[in-house]
Amino acid sequence: MSTKMKGEIFISKSLVSKKWTLLLCFGSFCFGILFTDRMWNIPESKDIARPSVTEAERLKLISEGCGPKTLYQKEVNRDPQALFGEVSKTHSAIQTLDKTISSLEMELAAARSAQESLTNSAPISNDVEKKQLPRKRRYLMVVGINTAFSSRKRRDSVRTTWMPSGEKRKKLEEEKGIIIRFVIGHSATAGGILDRSIEAEDKKHGDFLRLDHVEGYLELSGKTKTYFSTAVSMWDAEFYVKVDDDVHVNIATLGETLVRHRKKPRLYIGCMKSGPVLSQKGVRYHEPEYWKFGENGNKYFRHATGQLYAISRDLASYISLNQRVLHKYANEDVTLGAWFIGLDVTHIDDRRLCCGTPPDCEWKAQAGNICVASFDWTCSGICRSADRIKEVHKRCGEPENAIWKARF
Repeated sequence: MSTKMKGEIFISKSLVSKKWTLLLCFGSFCFGILFTDRMWNIPESKDIARPSVTEAERLKLISEGCGPKTLYQKEVNRDPQALFGEVSKTHSAIQTLDKTISSLEMELAAARSAQESLTNSAPISNDVEKKQLPRKRRYLMVVGINTAFSSRKRRDSVRTTWMPSGEKRKKLEEEKGIIIRFVIGHSATAGGILDRSIEAEDKKHGDFLRLDHVEGYLELSGKTKTYFSTAVSMWDAEFYVKVDDDVHVNIATLGETLVRHRKKPRLYIGCMKSGPVLSQKGVRYHEPEYWKFGENGNKYFRHATGQLYAISRDLASYISLNQRVLHKYANEDVTLGAWFIGLDVTHIDDRRLCCGTPPDCEWKAQAGNICVASFDWTCSGICRSADRIKEVHKRCGEPENAIWKARF
């Protein structure tokens, strides 16, 4: 073949291949435009989740870098006033949280104490069932009359003199906010004849407060602790009073006396004394732990005599909360004073809480200075009280309607 023909064939093949190349490129371009347009017009699916603002910020943080230098630079660039505001808010929040925690701890301690009193008590009277109900009322005072199994005649004499009975006692609680109960535990053989006799008497009068306590003269300190712990868990009162069942009491005068001191914190009121610490065995009021009070011949610290005394609600709550660690001495009145000796307590020495029997209390009543309580010091109570308390009540008692006219 000639050279000329070979050149023509080569040129024609080259033209053909260029045409196909251009056509192929143009087709690809059109196909690409069509495909891209379809991708941009695809509607968003409702199931596809968009990144949240937080995620966007996080992505931005990652993209910008989260090294220490970057973070420090961001904090430096923030507004100082905004930073101060956030710090103040955080500090206020921490203080509020601390106060809330402290409040909850106090409520928890009180609830734990109340539950322990409920768990450890052996109630029989209907009053004990009431302590499981929410407290809705603040009473003026709870008067616990310390009594024993052998003191039935004393209790009857008290019921017929200074302690209202039946409907009058209920009226006293409702109108004057005064609770009065005979306080007694159980015998060494629980459920025996002694306990059954108290149950029968309580069923008749309904004026007992039963304690989870074994009765005994040498156990008076423990009984006092249990009384205050139980009473404060049952009744929310301003004052809690302990009195012996051989003492005459003028209830209206007692209430008026306590009300005069109601604004004083941690009140401890009674006839304050400071007797000798008796180390000799076999004598009355012997103190086995006499060595704790110093050398022989020393006297006790000031404390209220045990015939009648009163404490405010905060001190009764203190006894209830700390009853497991409060030490008991041989003498009940010394024991109570020892519990308060290290506290900031307001001691009130009122001699009207320890008047003598007639003619002492009678002269004072005639002079317009009615006694709160009367008894004989020689007997640590009214001698032969079951027989003589009616006479004391007649000569030294306040008018019968005094309690109903009194305003507390």
